[in-house]
Amino acid sequence: MAEGTYDVVVLGSGTGGYACALRAAELGKRVAVIERDDRLGGTCLLRGCIPSKALLESAAVMDRINRSEEWGIRASGEVDWPKVLEAERHIVEKKVAGLTGLIKARKIDVVHGTGKLAAGPAVEIDGRTLRAADVVLATGSYPRLLPDLEVTDRIITSDQALVREELPASVVIIGAGAIGLEFATVYASFGAKVTVLEALPRIAPLEDEDLSREAARAFKKKGIEAFAGVKVTGVKDAGDHVEVTHEAEGKKSETITADVCLVAVGRGPNSRGVGYEESGIELDRGYVKVDGQLQTTAAHVWAVGDVAATPLQLAHSSFLEGMAVAERIAGQEVPEIDYAGIPRVTFSSPEISSVGLTEAQAKERGHEVVTTKFNFQVLAKANIVGEGGLVKVVAEKDGPVLGVHMVGPHVTELIAEATLMYNWEAWPADVARLIHPHPTLSEGIGEAFLSLAGKPLHTM
Repeated sequence: MAEGTYDVVVLGSGTGGYACALRAAELGKRVAVIERDDRLGGTCLLRGCIPSKALLESAAVMDRINRSEEWGIRASGEVDWPKVLEAERHIVEKKVAGLTGLIKARKIDVVHGTGKLAAGPAVEIDGRTLRAADVVLATGSYPRLLPDLEVTDRIITSDQALVREELPASVVIIGAGAIGLEFATVYASFGAKVTVLEALPRIAPLEDEDLSREAARAFKKKGIEAFAGVKVTGVKDAGDHVEVTHEAEGKKSETITADVCLVAVGRGPNSRGVGYEESGIELDRGYVKVDGQLQTTAAHVWAVGDVAATPLQLAHSSFLEGMAVAERIAGQEVPEIDYAGIPRVTFSSPEISSVGLTEAQAKERGHEVVTTKFNFQVLAKANIVGEGGLVKVVAEKDGPVLGVHMVGPHVTELIAEATLMYNWEAWPADVARLIHPHPTLSEGIGEAFLSLAGKPLHTM
């Protein structure tokens, strides 16, 4: 197709981009998707959420085997790293095929190549011009490195970690956010010596402080060394090993030697060289500025996902943004997104999940706060699966729930219920009337709300 005119052209096929494309096509729009990769799916599917969770599942199997005698089973396991990577690739290929088929079934045109935004709006790609009534920017993000640092065989980001053919015996991970903690889990489960360095005062620094403390205890129990409040002052690839130098305030600098250094200090926006500023798009530190409707500063140009200057870089927030933009283009009234109401999940061991406000955030916003904490070890099912953890509920005094925060087994699954509670502004007394099945981990949420409502069942 030399030239084309569409209702919607989406630049990027990651979670935000393909969600927008699928919803727009469902609403009767003629849609094209531009993708520079040879496969659809973007970071989440190709280099992020899906392959990393496949590795984490293999790690969980190894953990279970290593602990099998706790359940009366004698077993031993050995890591076959090439097979682990093969299983990871198989999952990715299966999901790519599914997405590709869905895009085709919705009659969405896919154009492979590097697109560049042009006035009109339009997208230029390899000498062709695709004109559109609306263009959606969904160019995603890349893993950041520390200043003056380059990727080598031993200094890597999550991109390289997902495909590296050798399993390291020791790893230093810079960054204790979701990505850092997830890879710490993978490597530790497969027998590597893991050290995590975090510049902020605590690991999982964006979570409620009680969750950070509980996670830190659990990581220490797993043999993972985690240091918070430290500054990395040097990273050197010495050929057969890597040297990472760090220092804490008031202390001498220390150097850690390891096979690999994984840099997990966040992600930056893919906004260079794609014509954004030339087309009237304002940027904020590289992120595309948007209003509450996700419109950019250029008419009929929208932005979703990691490239947009919104509070969260999560695949599921991108889904929500992409669908909302498609519906607005189609003329529907769509409320602005309450980003606090989007669940946050970390698939480490233990898992971490939360929705709503932390206790500190609630107090900063002027709420009169009441809280309760419930220990998972009270639950029969937690004892059966052999894991502990914590549920913390933050609520307005004589008012609705403001936040639910959890660390422990399978809490990334349990957070969906808490998401409904927060977004529907449920009161603790209302939730306390809803009984949870026994014995399950979901009782942790029920017990926390029973306690907050003044009628605890299995706690004092």
